Amino acid sequence: MLEIRPAAFIVFAGLLLLLAQSGLAKPITHEDVWLMPRVGSPVMSPDGSRAIVSVTTPAYDRSEQSSDLYLIDLTGVNDVRQLTYTNGGESQVAWSPDSTQIAFRARRAGDEEAQIYLLSLTQGGEAKRITNHPNGAAEAVFSPDGTRIAFVSQIDPTETEKSEGDVDALEGVNVLTYTGFPIRNWNRWLDGTEPRLFVQTIGDDDFIDVIGESQLVQKPGFAGSRASSGARLNPIWTPDGESLVFSASDNRHRYAFDYTDQDLWLVDATGGEPVRLTGSEALEGDDSYSSATFSPDGQYLVASKTPRTDRVFNASELVVWSWPDASVVNTIQMPDRRRVRQFVMPGDGQVYVLGQDAGHVKIYQADLVDDAETQLSFEVDSGIYAGLQGAMRDGELVLLGNWQAAHRPAEVVQIDVEEGTHEALTEFTQEAIADLDLPPVEHFWFENDEGMAIHSMLVKPANFDPEKRYPVLTLMHGGPHSQWQDYFFIRWNYHLLAREDFVLVLTNYRGSTGFGEAFAQAIQGDPLQGPAKDINDAVDVAIERFDFIDGSRQCAGGASYGGHLANWMQSSTDRYLCLISHAGLVNLATQWGTSDAVYHREANMGGPPWALPEVWAAQNPINFADQWQTPVLVTIGMKDERVPLANSLEYWTALQRQQIESRLLVYPSEDHWIMSGPNSRHFYGELNAWLEQWLLTP
Repeated sequence: MLEIRPAAFIVFAGLLLLLAQSGLAKPITHEDVWLMPRVGSPVMSPDGSRAIVSVTTPAYDRSEQSSDLYLIDLTGVNDVRQLTYTNGGESQVAWSPDSTQIAFRARRAGDEEAQIYLLSLTQGGEAKRITNHPNGAAEAVFSPDGTRIAFVSQIDPTETEKSEGDVDALEGVNVLTYTGFPIRNWNRWLDGTEPRLFVQTIGDDDFIDVIGESQLVQKPGFAGSRASSGARLNPIWTPDGESLVFSASDNRHRYAFDYTDQDLWLVDATGGEPVRLTGSEALEGDDSYSSATFSPDGQYLVASKTPRTDRVFNASELVVWSWPDASVVNTIQMPDRRRVRQFVMPGDGQVYVLGQDAGHVKIYQADLVDDAETQLSFEVDSGIYAGLQGAMRDGELVLLGNWQAAHRPAEVVQIDVEEGTHEALTEFTQEAIADLDLPPVEHFWFENDEGMAIHSMLVKPANFDPEKRYPVLTLMHGGPHSQWQDYFFIRWNYHLLAREDFVLVLTNYRGSTGFGEAFAQAIQGDPLQGPAKDINDAVDVAIERFDFIDGSRQCAGGASYGGHLANWMQSSTDRYLCLISHAGLVNLATQWGTSDAVYHREANMGGPPWALPEVWAAQNPINFADQWQTPVLVTIGMKDERVPLANSLEYWTALQRQQIESRLLVYPSEDHWIMSGPNSRHFYGELNAWLEQWLLTP
């Protein structure tokens, strides 16, 4: 059982309970949620003595928001000291090997693009810019001797090929031209730029493009990882400082009609042709590799591998190679083939892994070279861990991370795996939640008709009265390959939705992660119907088990895949008094043809729409529009490219054609998520008003 230390936190929790019972604790407001300090993941020094954490102080006016770095002493002093005081913010912190300096990415006065800055923690003073790449710099990593950095920048490979006449002819033209796929990544239209890997001696202005002249970058399928913030290469130095390992694809051009993958590549730090470490040039859509790192002693290279099978979802595992001969010595899998979320190797012969489990994210561990499966480090009954970091200090393990729960925003904690405890090292959010009534989530299970164990969480309203009967709002998570977690979520904050008025049911339907690979794969060929049945059954179980739920007043809502499910509820049941659909598809074929990510949708259905029209039609919400009757709030960001605007407009048109009571909100400046403070406040206000209208109005 997880124990949260120090004891002051136990006293604090008791105080909150007394406040709630006395009526002094208040329900959370949007201001409480939005303005809550946001604590980033810690980055620990190699010697385990200190850590850096970024803390954002939000504001409704984005120009007033700030984000700064803090230094945490880990040697028992428990000192937390602010390091930076700029409005621009810093990201991608990297420690020097001797633990005396940090590098970070920032865009400061005079920078046209974000560059890499260096800050000495022994000499003090201001951070100094050390890169001046015209396209900016990212992903900085120190060489083992600390004299050089490697970094990544995006370049346009066609710029050097254009003649002066070409440039003159294009003056004033604004067009994106494509001859292949993909053309977008999430909400970012691809602009033809590609990642390049550079090495620069610290103190010099010159840098070396170590892969720019290689055959790899000339392949039509060359690309970095498809991160929503831009392509990345995730470089690391080899232990001898002579080479770099990075992750890249050489088959992304197949993205419209086949699976693609990421491989690990090795390149000399002075430049040259990268050598493939994983996969095979002859195989397309092979296993995919990412998150490569070396063990502290340099004897092993470890990376996450996602196998490729005939299933859309495949759980990642860890592969361990000996170094420098690069032969596989171990493959580490999670229990029930859960997905590896993150891993660290502190140097004690163990690998520590974060994995989802029934609404939690827990810590697992295994011998680096001997065990084939991880074991749970200790049991957790509240919250999730994230941002795991590990190092050895004086022969003792130092393990850090973030811990948060639905009733406790994230803070940095030090974890003792032997005792099964963690101790809070920061308290940036403690004052902000001191007078809030945030009941912890409760868990319940049932077995569905197929014999699957279905997990749900229940959230009670603030100032809960067990003698009252509350309406129920069932929220449906996106993904689908994710899970509802016990965490403090901004975009769908449980307590902000529950207020003092509603009970929330959060079901991890078949297809969710955190319950083993087979459970996550169970929706292949069954994209909506099976998950919807699990959700409806979970609400029935909750109504039966909890006397304070009023089963005559039910609403369902969700976003992204949760929005898809809301639209399927519209097409398959009349049990709900209202629905909420954000970024939800209404036509499977339209989603397949217009989203930025397509092939996995085809694979999930067994073929493209024209090959299996009956399969695509069977669970397509638009085909059942003649049965629609539930009032629905439809919301969408105009810039959404994952579930493009056309899906919501098609839904809206059919709703109006069928004269279903409905309300449409289109946010012109938002994409797949509602990200600005004022729009978020408006969005929650609309949700609350909609729920009041259908669940609270007599």
